[in-house]
Amino acid sequence: MKVYTKTGDRGTTSLVGGERVAKTHPRIEAYGTIDELMSFTALLNDSLPQTELCAPYHETLTTILDHLMRIASHLAAETDSIKYLPVFDAQAVEFLEKQIDWMQASLPEIRYFTLPGGAPVVSLCHVCRTVCRRAERRICSLSGQCVVNECVTEYVNRLSDYFYVLGRKMSQEFHIKELLWQYDK
Repeated sequence: MKVYTKTGDRGTTSLVGGERVAKTHPRIEAYGTIDELMSFTALLNDSLPQTELCAPYHETLTTILDHLMRIASHLAAETDSIKYLPVFDAQAVEFLEKQIDWMQASLPEIRYFTLPGGAPVVSLCHVCRTVCRRAERRICSLSGQCVVNECVTEYVNRLSDYFYVLGRKMSQEFHIKELLWQYDK
């Protein structure tokens, strides 16, 4: 089977269910940004050392990749086609909340905004966070035009929080000084 089909040469693509839409359609923007987030999440996962310390983070990021693929499939599906897709429900949101709570329990309280940086892995957490926020904006835009599973919007909102907290946790785990924005008036 060939990778290219030539069916998109004129600027359209098929949704799950067969409907053809413009490649600029809000649905394509939404799941395309999730696809981009998946790539950055994989890069973050690949950038973490293969150590016992990082094993739980590898496992969580792999689960997140599965969740993001489920989200992309739901965003790419017409309403009737969703029943054929893998389930995506509140359990995924709860999973993220537990991961955030676990990491945050050992982090010091913060009173300033955290700036990206300090180490490549911390910066990648912030890249994931910002791409996730863009995905959230695209999904919110889409939800103004069609029905979007509310667990998808909740999950993506929580996921950006996860990446923020993960960046702080990586700073702690690798003894990297957090960059804080402390401004003078």
